[in-house]
Amino acid sequence: MEDIVISESKAGQTLSIIPLGGLGEIGLNMMLLRFGEEIIVIDAGLMFPEEEMLGVDIVIPDITYLRENKEKVLGLFLTHGHEDHIGAIPYILKEMNIPIYGTALTLGLLSAKLKEHNLENEAILTPVKPREVVKLGPFEVEFIRITHSIVDGVGFGITTPVGRIVHTGDFKVDHTPVDGELLDFHRFSYYGDQGTLALLSDSTNSERKGYNLSEREVGLVFDRIFQGTDKRIILATFASNIHRIQQAVNAAVKTGRKVFLSGKSMVSNSQIALDLGYLKASDSTWVRAEELSKIPDNRILIITTGSQGEPMSALFRMAMNDHKQIQIKDGDVVILSSRVIPGNGRAIARVIDHLYRRGAEVIYEEVSDVHVSGHASQEEQKIMLNLVRPKFFMPIHGEYRHLYHHARLAESLNIPKENILILENGDVAEFTNETGRKTGKVFAGRVFVDGKWVGDIGDLILRDRQRLGTGGIIIVIIGIEKLTGTVVSGPDIVSRGFIFENEAKDIYDEMRYVISEMLGELEQELKSEWVVVKSKVQSRLRRYLIKKMERRPMIIPIIIEM
Repeated sequence: MEDIVISESKAGQTLSIIPLGGLGEIGLNMMLLRFGEEIIVIDAGLMFPEEEMLGVDIVIPDITYLRENKEKVLGLFLTHGHEDHIGAIPYILKEMNIPIYGTALTLGLLSAKLKEHNLENEAILTPVKPREVVKLGPFEVEFIRITHSIVDGVGFGITTPVGRIVHTGDFKVDHTPVDGELLDFHRFSYYGDQGTLALLSDSTNSERKGYNLSEREVGLVFDRIFQGTDKRIILATFASNIHRIQQAVNAAVKTGRKVFLSGKSMVSNSQIALDLGYLKASDSTWVRAEELSKIPDNRILIITTGSQGEPMSALFRMAMNDHKQIQIKDGDVVILSSRVIPGNGRAIARVIDHLYRRGAEVIYEEVSDVHVSGHASQEEQKIMLNLVRPKFFMPIHGEYRHLYHHARLAESLNIPKENILILENGDVAEFTNETGRKTGKVFAGRVFVDGKWVGDIGDLILRDRQRLGTGGIIIVIIGIEKLTGTVVSGPDIVSRGFIFENEAKDIYDEMRYVISEMLGELEQELKSEWVVVKSKVQSRLRRYLIKKMERRPMIIPIIIEM
């Protein structure tokens, strides 16, 4: 490949790097590079809701800044096909049409997602192979192969008018990857030799010392487990982890087992990988649901979704004895081959408990090496830093403590502290040929998706849901004669999630008395001002319940004109 010459930056122009998601959190990855009036975007991911986000299905980045500058956007570049890097794209494409560049499997997984949203004909998808370069405006983006927990992942070497930027994407250093495709040390080293202005590098495992085990080690564990049991095996993993699925299939074939895939995303992703040649197995390997009952337990492997304990996933329904095709049997060996995503620990523990109750033997990360991380630990992060040798360093992808530890690691390798930028979502870092610094902030935030509603669920609604979930609701119904302001019925009280009236009749009687007393104190003309009456009811009843019970239910007064 020819050397790319860096031109002198135009007078007064700088390169801006603007994260809209993925810094200070796990997931929601989205990064913008802007030079003058032209922008490229790297990744557009989602995150799954945190515990307090009641009723929310997924969370996507707020793209207000991108929407305001949509005529400047040249293209969207994807590092790999995990949800936290491509999951928000359907929602963005509904607002703006951006050309999208990615490797074959990444675009295959994205295409299936776009089809679900009826957007398969709206997107312009361009497949790019590692070491190929895409030139858009002032940007030249080289795709560089990395190793990760999904096939076909890449980082980027981005040449701009002010210097070279390297974005690692999610990566680890695996010297024996399942598919034999090594991280491209040569190309990362090339950027180090030529001079890299800034390195943006994955920080997820920056607290973990040493190196990660190779993905092949999981395959060896699978071999031992499969050879050591004559029972049925059920393996749960991420549907996107094609290497893990491949190794499970290989172990099944070695031990004479047929393979059944369970779960919509598992079936879909595996079919895409088979069609593209990333997953390799003969047609005779697979069985259909109607054939399961005819195959002995020691000749079957079920690969399923649900490794995070997701409600209504295939494994969850098996654990609850609610799966249409598969019931857990005494002696079944269930393998959870994935890490625990922060926030999912309790859900996974419940699934494990239910599997044990049904007589299964459960193997998971805490008791066996059935999972290895796809993210670089500290020694691997050092390798990347030493290969690229950047002038400036920006830790990305992780919670703030991950960014902090990665920054200190870079400092230990003699990158000056003043050249290390720890950004948060919305921060703007500006670079010239010689300088790099934080200069300002743009709007960045989170958008909640609840069913078909996008962005209509805000903090106020979430607080209401939290109050309903913790304190319940009290509805006060009062009938008032419109002309005279006389109370002609009520107050009647209906509650949900508070306390049963027949168990605490005196509390309900006292609430009615408190409201009646307050109404008696109101002047007659004020009783026709429904807003005033509602406010007084809420205020008086809230004070009473806090003093009496230290409870804060949601209170909704309803005034009926008679």
